[in-house]
Amino acid sequence: MSAIHANSSELASVLDGIVAAVKAGGECLHRRYKPTARPDNLQEIVHDINGNDDAVLEVIKEPLLALRPASQWAEDELAGGALPAGEWWVVDTVEGNINHVHGMSEWSVTATLVRDNVPVVTTVYVPLTGDLYTAAQGQGAFLNGQQLQVSAKHDLKAALVGTGQARPGEREEALRRMGASITAMLLSALVVRASVPATMQLIHVAAGRMDAFWQFSNVRSGLLPGALLVSEAGGTVTDTRGEQWTLSSQDFLASAPGIHARAIQVLTSLG
Repeated sequence: MSAIHANSSELASVLDGIVAAVKAGGECLHRRYKPTARPDNLQEIVHDINGNDDAVLEVIKEPLLALRPASQWAEDELAGGALPAGEWWVVDTVEGNINHVHGMSEWSVTATLVRDNVPVVTTVYVPLTGDLYTAAQGQGAFLNGQQLQVSAKHDLKAALVGTGQARPGEREEALRRMGASITAMLLSALVVRASVPATMQLIHVAAGRMDAFWQFSNVRSGLLPGALLVSEAGGTVTDTRGEQWTLSSQDFLASAPGIHARAIQVLTSLG
């Protein structure tokens, strides 16, 4: 099939298929969820994480590929950088897997169709609440069918902002920069959250509950769904210097337009 164009009926058809796939994956993951889970060591954590990924992948991969027969699958969900030309599925089978295996509630299933390195359609499904976040290029962002709008705040001093690690084992330089940015934002914003995963903060930005999120990484699967949701909800998405964000960018900032310039000032003050 040819690449998707901004055709509302075609986007709607693809979105319906994505929703069905992520809900099936989410229900599989829900069945595996144990609120009492308390892994004892790293080996057990890795085992449980891999088990979750494999179980959801078995349910979600083929239906998504069937939606766009010429599409390809981005295999490494922790990878960053630009993709080859064409249509690609960027999927996080368990966004927040580390939370899931520790009996915590902040996890979801996400799927984004990317065309020539631009997110076209995305879905985030949160099985524990049944919340479904969707966005299609030029069509707006929605939570359970209700249109989303980012925060109207203009004062960073009144803002709830957040950041977090993209993956375990980040470079020391990135971790030190993250720590410095948290300190800078603690001095500049109202409240700062530091948690994982990225998507579970970005859905709050898109919904206007949080005002900004930044991250010093380029992990595709953690940023693409939120980038499209926030953008379609009227937010501003750039890198931390205010340049256009792409899959080749080394960092990320999504925020309400009214505080974006000030957030950039704070983050670029780190050097």
